[in-house]
Amino acid sequence: MTDFSLDHRDGLPDALRILLKDYPREAWDADPNFSGLVQFWLDRHLMFRRLLELLREETEGVLDGGRDPERYRVALSRYGGHLVADLHGHHQIEDHHYFPILAQKDARIGAGFELLDADHHALDGHLNDFVETANAALQAEEAKRRDAIAAFAAGRDRLERLIDRHLTDEEELVVPVILKYGASGLG
Repeated sequence: MTDFSLDHRDGLPDALRILLKDYPREAWDADPNFSGLVQFWLDRHLMFRRLLELLREETEGVLDGGRDPERYRVALSRYGGHLVADLHGHHQIEDHHYFPILAQKDARIGAGFELLDADHHALDGHLNDFVETANAALQAEEAKRRDAIAAFAAGRDRLERLIDRHLTDEEELVVPVILKYGASGLG
């Protein structure tokens, strides 16, 4: 049996990609059902990716010595807090509202929404680690700051990989459903 957990998969199982064959990513923005909810939702995903990129740039900059440590502390606190709070809210809306409605639109991919829900639970642990290492980096005394920031960087890299995997899989499952069946009932 193949392990489709977030930590181990490299994409959606073929059985869940059935609608993606009819609605390939490169044609999404030309579909009449793209504007509105789909576009807004993809923009949220882009924001999460951008926040992680900003955190990577800021962290690399301070580790390379090119960034002011105080500026880094402000950026880490701001971008990190924004990322965690918005991801938690985004996942709650999906788990409690969007996913149950979307799963009913096409029974062939219902298991995909269970997979995405499991991703959200797995990401909770990684987000907790992210917060802990970020706080350690923010609170470290000067002599231990570089090591604390390096530890944060490693966790941030892992989180970015997992979030990108999850977001890509989520997009490839959800967007084709909305393009095919519309956004009715999703509000």
